[in-house]
Amino acid sequence: MSVLVYTESENGKFKKTAFEVASYAKELADQLGTSVTAISINAENTNELGSYGVEKVLNVSNDQLNDFNAKAYASTIKQAAEKENSTAVVISSSADSKFISPILSVYLNAGYASNVVALPESTAPFRVKRAAFTNKAFNVTEINTDVKLIGLSKNSFGIKENSGAANEESFSPELDDANFTSKVTAVDKAVGTVTIADAEVVVSGGRGLKGPENWGLIEDLAQTLGAATACSKPVSDLGWRPHSEHVGQTGKPVASNLYIAIGISGAIQHLAGINSSKVKVVINNDAEAPFFKAADYGVVGDAFEVVPQLIEKLKEFKAQNA
Repeated sequence: MSVLVYTESENGKFKKTAFEVASYAKELADQLGTSVTAISINAENTNELGSYGVEKVLNVSNDQLNDFNAKAYASTIKQAAEKENSTAVVISSSADSKFISPILSVYLNAGYASNVVALPESTAPFRVKRAAFTNKAFNVTEINTDVKLIGLSKNSFGIKENSGAANEESFSPELDDANFTSKVTAVDKAVGTVTIADAEVVVSGGRGLKGPENWGLIEDLAQTLGAATACSKPVSDLGWRPHSEHVGQTGKPVASNLYIAIGISGAIQHLAGINSSKVKVVINNDAEAPFFKAADYGVVGDAFEVVPQLIEKLKEFKAQNA
């Protein structure tokens, strides 16, 4: 009857979201008076999940699952949930998990609540708070099915350490050709020290930078902050930056703790993709730019003057506080 949590990994290493969903599952399990079991796929060091409240890890080691396949992954999680007789399954709201969730919901005949931002307000009936309308509002959703599937919104709950150890158990799901009707033929991976998906801080640039030759400004600030770099849709459409860095409604959603927008006007499609970020800072020379209405902090000024000064001050601050 444990709460089952799917902990995402890449190249054998757990993603940051894995620790957040595990932390959430632990407190949910406490509410329900049960324990937490994690399902991991081709992960290496499963013991570290014990630090976030996981008591047992079902670890799958299967070369067929080296490349992400939503149907096969959903089948694997479903079989783990049935093995553990889990009535609550927690996954993240990452791009991969959003592909998994509708399939898994059907497999488990489970009510699915996406973009969940808090622990249940009550467990009988089971009601959870969710972000809605591209994070402009919240609603409370009641799940009446026997199995509840919860998609936790990124950075909404935080990572909370719990003392404990996780016992690993090998798990071999039954998979056949029907689970692999789609095949991965190539993978085009974004390169960089910090990925947008895992970044606490994101520095993003728009057409206000005037050309790709000026992108060093974004990269220098990002390097100073240990941040990921991103861009608006017009920038990726123009070929200044790869599409993997495009954030917005039609690009990648961002839920960072700090989002810095430089030379981005703030079209509604862009704002829809970054509304989950906790603090938004805008630097733009147009005082009427729509982004200022959504910003927590705004600087009206020329990015080519403001950003170098900001980098210099940040470096001074870091040196004084090293």
